[in-house]
Amino acid sequence: MLYPELYRQLEEARWNLEKDVPWDTFEAARSTEEQARTIKMNAITEWSALPATEMFLRDNQNDSDFSAFISVWFYEEQKHALVLMEYLRRFWPALTPTEEELHAVRFTFDPAPANETLMLHFCGEIRLTGWYRRAAQWHTEPVIRTIYGFLASDEARHGSCYMRFMKRAIERDGDTARLAFSRIGVLMTSRKTGRAMHPTNLHVSQSHYPRDTVQSRLPDPEWMECWLDEQIHFNEEEERRVAEGILRKLGGVLDQQFESAHDLRRYRRELEGQIRT
Repeated sequence: MLYPELYRQLEEARWNLEKDVPWDTFEAARSTEEQARTIKMNAITEWSALPATEMFLRDNQNDSDFSAFISVWFYEEQKHALVLMEYLRRFWPALTPTEEELHAVRFTFDPAPANETLMLHFCGEIRLTGWYRRAAQWHTEPVIRTIYGFLASDEARHGSCYMRFMKRAIERDGDTARLAFSRIGVLMTSRKTGRAMHPTNLHVSQSHYPRDTVQSRLPDPEWMECWLDEQIHFNEEEERRVAEGILRKLGGVLDQQFESAHDLRRYRRELEGQIRT
């Protein structure tokens, strides 16, 4: 089982909301309403770990080890929402998310193959690590910069945990897992869609279409593009680093070396041919 080891690792790295966040160093003059509004959107987005957890538990009923890990992942993700909301409650109370705004992002995701979902969230953690690091640099108020640093480190650790389960899936499922991971990897490293690929802006429920993404249920559904392009400036160079990180880490899982998304697509096609024959 992976859960006992991963629990200990995450427990040792865990930060304390009251003791480790330097609340008393807040500088009002360095905090803007524009920045505070992005904190609100991030807080609500983090709250969507709730329906994601319900999805994970439903689709992994045959995997108690992974389900137990999700209990820790869920705790830490909900703490992300909580610390962002606490920041707003203390310093921008009018922008604190309401319970109705939080509940709006809780809806049922359609069932999906467990390995594809695992890979999707692995990629999402890598991308979110990059986003939060840039957010920490963009913000000018020191307390929120510290908070985004904590969040980025947590997301990086979560990505590493998902990698452990991906390696185990290959041991169990072989080429079926390899193909699932490579298919999602191609999707998540492609820029052909013209938008950032992350679990919160992907369609996950036919019955709720077109409001079947987390982002579509936020108070400002268009905020992410503005946040990435005009505020934290997550540009092509930053996106390239994310794609390279996904390809490098996925290569380690698959015992391959991918220099580009093209290499991964070729690997996927070759694997599909081997499976068919």
